[in-house]
Amino acid sequence: MNIMLKRITHFFRESYEEFKRVSWPTRQETVRYTLFIIGFSIALALFLGLLDFIFSRGLETLL
Repeated sequence: MNIMLKRITHFFRESYEEFKRVSWPTRQETVRYTLFIIGFSIALALFLGLLDFIFSRGLETLL
């Protein structure tokens, strides 16, 4: 059991050291990326909604 505790402790120490080396985005970058993703999602939803509307009307016309 002692070996397991050493492995777990070693894992957390290495993880902590790795987190210190990570290049985290700035607040401004995070906000910009978040707004881009939200905008892209809305645009994609509108596009797919428009396609659904067009195909539904086309199918209704055919039937």
